[in-house]
Amino acid sequence: MEKLHQITSQLRDPEKGCPWDREQTFESIAHCAIEEAYEVVEAIENKDYEAFKNELGDLLFQVAFHSNIAEEMNLFTFDDVVDSITTKLINRHPHVFSDLSIEDSKAQTDQWERIKIEERKQKHGINSILDDIGTNQPALNIAYKIGKRARSVGFDWSNVGGVIDKIEEEIEELKVAISSGNQSNIEEEAGDLLFSIVSLSRHTSIDPESALRKANKKFDQRFRSMERVLKESNREFSHMTERELDKLWENIKEKE
Repeated sequence: MEKLHQITSQLRDPEKGCPWDREQTFESIAHCAIEEAYEVVEAIENKDYEAFKNELGDLLFQVAFHSNIAEEMNLFTFDDVVDSITTKLINRHPHVFSDLSIEDSKAQTDQWERIKIEERKQKHGINSILDDIGTNQPALNIAYKIGKRARSVGFDWSNVGGVIDKIEEEIEELKVAISSGNQSNIEEEAGDLLFSIVSLSRHTSIDPESALRKANKKFDQRFRSMERVLKESNREFSHMTERELDKLWENIKEKE
């Protein structure tokens, strides 16, 4: 870390540093942290551990780079960042760092959320347990966090069956909205259905963002296979009936 800090400082040096690095601000590179985080996830999904190592390094550099800019502005240092996260981890794991016992991972997750809520109350004086959920995150992640916060105070289905019933209810309401032709109602009911599916993911210990990424990748691979088959037989999508395309899709699925 000491070497990384030295390199980062040299990149930002007013006289001998890199012109591009010297020009950057928190705002100008904010998107880089998001991009690097997604590349970390992609390496994990691909089980490419050499890339995983490299991408973790890229993500770590974002932390070091932001910390260096903050240090220049006399806001905080990298050591302050480390102190902040170590203190937070100790405070949020009383069952590890104190005598408190806990039953299982679900109970621990609920406790984690309650501790976070109490921290936010003390720091920001928030009025709702749903306050302070970042709005710049993907909507799936926000929905997931809303559900976790609500569950931490007991507002949730007691079992996965209740969530499935809710999904079926939302599907029927979406059908009615589609029949009405009211676009605003359709959008609202589609949103309710998506929110309920995120709740199902939460109840089955699945990360919805990761699940959707995998579904996207699966569709991408199958669709490309369809393109190859059609190209090899000198056919076009526009020349195929819906039934023929469905049959081709099923054939590709069976070969996986």
